[in-house]
Amino acid sequence: MQDFVKLLGLKHRREVAGKSAIFGGEHFVLEETDWYLLNLFRLWWHYGISFLRLQMWVEEVMEKFMRIYKYQAHGYAFSSLEELLHSLGGEAFINMTQRSVAESLLEAGVTQRFIDDVIAAVLRSSYGQSMLLVPAFAGAMSLAGAQGNTWAVEGGNKLVCSGLLKLTKANVVHARVTNVSLHSAEGKPLYQVRYKDEEGQGSGFYDMVVIAAPLHHGKSNLTFENFDPPIPELSGSFQPTVTSVVHGYLNSSYFGFPDPKLFPFASILTTDTPNLFFNAMDNICPVNISSSFRRKQPQEPAVWRVLSQRPLDKQQLKTLFRSYYSVQVTEWQAYPYYDSTKTLPPIVLHDNLFYLSGVEWVASSMEMISVAAKNVALLAYNRWYQDLEKIDQKDLMHKVKTEL
Repeated sequence: MQDFVKLLGLKHRREVAGKSAIFGGEHFVLEETDWYLLNLFRLWWHYGISFLRLQMWVEEVMEKFMRIYKYQAHGYAFSSLEELLHSLGGEAFINMTQRSVAESLLEAGVTQRFIDDVIAAVLRSSYGQSMLLVPAFAGAMSLAGAQGNTWAVEGGNKLVCSGLLKLTKANVVHARVTNVSLHSAEGKPLYQVRYKDEEGQGSGFYDMVVIAAPLHHGKSNLTFENFDPPIPELSGSFQPTVTSVVHGYLNSSYFGFPDPKLFPFASILTTDTPNLFFNAMDNICPVNISSSFRRKQPQEPAVWRVLSQRPLDKQQLKTLFRSYYSVQVTEWQAYPYYDSTKTLPPIVLHDNLFYLSGVEWVASSMEMISVAAKNVALLAYNRWYQDLEKIDQKDLMHKVKTEL
């Protein structure tokens, strides 16, 4: 994503400072301060060296994951998610998709209390799911992003997508694909893609097709014809997430601050507590931030984003806000509903028919889907030109060092 931003001449949005806290339903279990050393002392005082063990665990995973950028820079690709993961971290990475983050962290020496208070809060915010469900690999990616090194694009992250589309000079057909059927031309597969738009139906023939929509039941309603064996419908479901953007006055009393002027936090995470009806909330900033922009004072009306698993009713809104001017609600199937017993989806559905969205079952983020997209592009290229030495190669670290 960093490369895309540079390529398109975009800028990182200016960061606006704001403290975070973790709410346990009755009180804050952990509060961030303005002093880095005090934050470290509080972590040590509450949780011992668990945060250091977590840091070491995440850094070990990320150090191995970063190998993918070298592999892709040298044109190497992988025909399955298992092959990709194995090339980065061996069987250990594959196992991390089949066991929970809680189990892996306990094994790494992180205490149950730290997992319940901190890890659960981060995963509820990022995936809206329990630490007992989220696989260790997805959890590691989420925890790496929670360490303060995330960023946004000035003007909105969507500018990356629209900018790349414009840069490629692609012929975009604004329609919904309904069917992909297999044909042949001179002994090579040819794919007919049928679609519907406001004016009716249409179709086109293609040498290669990449599907970038979930092939799970009820998601894309995409059908396949003439494939033998048939293209399977994938099992699994998705985690619904409700985003409520509320313009109003925060009810700081609910969080233990009767005087709203004293409320210091811009972001609130929550523990996995039965009576909590929201996963996280934060005081959000515009996509364009001027040099004079400042956060609203806690007693002033501000724009808050509230993440929850179900739409908030009036009583719940009244619990979080003293009063409000507007509420905008978006409900969407944000992430896979993780179940560590599931097998990973395929990348290659047919000779030149590829599936991109399966990577979300490894971990779901813009960076992961970008890595997966580059892998599919390299895989399609290498298969088309029969450069099989660049596909599913073993001992890649040694090969890359030799090429350098």
